[in-house]
Amino acid sequence: MSNGKSGGFAETLKTVFWAIVIALVIRTFAYEPFNIPSGSMIPTLLIGDYLFVSKFSYGYSRYSLPFSLPLLPGRMLARDPERGDVVVFKLPTDNKTDYIKRIVGLPGDAIQLKDSVIYINGQPVKRDKVEDFVQREGGTVRRVPRYLETLSNGHQYYVLEHTENTVFDSTPVFKVPPGHYFAMGDNRDRSRDSRFLDDVGYVPQVNLVGRAEFLFFSVDGSVWEFWKWANSLRVTRMFSAIH
Repeated sequence: MSNGKSGGFAETLKTVFWAIVIALVIRTFAYEPFNIPSGSMIPTLLIGDYLFVSKFSYGYSRYSLPFSLPLLPGRMLARDPERGDVVVFKLPTDNKTDYIKRIVGLPGDAIQLKDSVIYINGQPVKRDKVEDFVQREGGTVRRVPRYLETLSNGHQYYVLEHTENTVFDSTPVFKVPPGHYFAMGDNRDRSRDSRFLDDVGYVPQVNLVGRAEFLFFSVDGSVWEFWKWANSLRVTRMFSAIH
């Protein structure tokens, strides 16, 4: 009887071990889940969104590995992001914190903002005013101006502009270094991004973790308060692609 119990326990341990190995392989080389804790990417991504990031989109570096283990020199199977991709990257100023932003500038680009309009290599990004974004914060409802931006490659997405006269709505020219990218949040006046050179700055290719692909869960509130899910789940956002 005791041999049977020990044999069953060993099989359970083996099953758990291989389940962990498979999960780590998928997380490292295929897809990794992330959640959105801040509003810098509203309206594309909301606080409480949960998404999958494809780890293979741009190849692999040490930041693809658990705990950023220094086992990979540089980047293997490297591929460049496309302009407009929403990416997760390690914050260049500490190489630890995960950030998620949209790639606006590619290596060699000259990026500048003039009255909230992005200029890429001297050409303005097409921007059209659309219906306001309705934002609820506690018991307060606010309407925030929303625009549809269209990049030169045809990629379209929505951005918010709370105001158009902050110091970072009109900037000097940013010259993106080789092997780096210029990233911005869609919630333009509520985002710390590449415009803030001392905080974020240009994103090195090696710091890219992956491309945000699709949402698999979304809740307006604490994910652990499941008894509130009837009112807090954002069902229409689940399993939607990220553009």
